[in-house]
Amino acid sequence: MPEPTEPSFDVLRWRDEPWTAQLALDLLPETNGPKVEVLSGSVIVTPHAGFDHQNAELDLAYLLKQAARRAKLWLYHEVNIVSGDDLFIPDIAVLRSSGGGRAAMDIAEAVLLGEIVSPGNRRKDVIDRPRQYAAAGVPFFLRVDLRNRVPAMALYELLEGEYQPVSAAAAGTTFVMHQPFAFSVDPADLLDEQETENQDEEQAEEQADGEG
Repeated sequence: MPEPTEPSFDVLRWRDEPWTAQLALDLLPETNGPKVEVLSGSVIVTPHAGFDHQNAELDLAYLLKQAARRAKLWLYHEVNIVSGDDLFIPDIAVLRSSGGGRAAMDIAEAVLLGEIVSPGNRRKDVIDRPRQYAAAGVPFFLRVDLRNRVPAMALYELLEGEYQPVSAAAAGTTFVMHQPFAFSVDPADLLDEQETENQDEEQAEEQADGEG
């Protein structure tokens, strides 16, 4: 089979040598669809997670970005982070410098990396990625867990080569962190609740009827 003349997923069919982050960036096309990562020489392709995950990621990135900029840090979500030959796409990445104009950033630029736990990738988000990020020397790790649709958040700091818990909170309480920048949020605010919206509409209608 002839080699593709431009980036294409067809290359996955014929290439059987170990992959590196740079090869993936050079040979595979950019995508807004599945995540394409490289770990230990293998390409790992995963579809987007469910609506709760995507909603929490979008809202958290928006809120964190404002706080990070006040600390002169740069926040992105689902961007290419290169660690040696590995290519990670964390849900949240807080960097020391802007990634503007770049396809990827070295993990040495990361101040904080965050993962929102997906039911199908629980081991990866809870065990594997923290270990990999810690081995790369990322100072902080943030985890958001949406199990049973009761959001919880936890921040970990790298101490003596391992992440140690710094702050944690579940829905209905306030998650507070002071490093690498000041930020607080009720984890419950990261999920859309249709029932609450309907109740608000009903209350508004009842109020309008009463005024009439």
